[in-house]
Amino acid sequence: MSDAAADAIRIAADAVHALVGRSTAPIQRAVELILSSPSGRVIVTGLGKSGLIGAKIAATLSSTGTPASFVHAADALHGDSGAVRDGDVVIAISNSGETAEVCAFVELVQPGAHVIAISGCGGSSTLAKLADVSIDAGVERECDPNGLAPTASTTVTLVLGDALACALLAARGFTPEDFKKRHPGGALGQR
Repeated sequence: MSDAAADAIRIAADAVHALVGRSTAPIQRAVELILSSPSGRVIVTGLGKSGLIGAKIAATLSSTGTPASFVHAADALHGDSGAVRDGDVVIAISNSGETAEVCAFVELVQPGAHVIAISGCGGSSTLAKLADVSIDAGVERECDPNGLAPTASTTVTLVLGDALACALLAARGFTPEDFKKRHPGGALGQR
């Protein structure tokens, strides 16, 4: 059992380390797209584990100077797509790049919104082809012994979301004082 835990940690670490060799050009294009957005708003979407990671990415963006919210892809198809306005940027997350609800949501909000895809299939998936910018979150394998459970792929997606937030934070000149304004409570705000 402990070998499985050690393997999971190694596989996740290797997946994150593999990002170091990838081009950050898609992240830079995503930053430019967000900064040039007329509304300045970002809507993040996903389904399942990708949705949970998407909610965290939206929270990080919001707390670091980029107004963002999360809309669950299934809910979007039942009315919540109204949260997206023309000029918004949608960050759509799907490991396969083929998640029906995510792709349908993207098609629903285009051409008014711009789309950033984060998927594990590079530029070959339906989602990547629909997007203005495609960020590759592909991993060699998942961490679990069967190689199926979203583990390494969700970790890599989270890291890419954090990288995007950090690049936006730097581009905006976001300061510790700005951070404190958004975190009036707790130890983070006091630091």
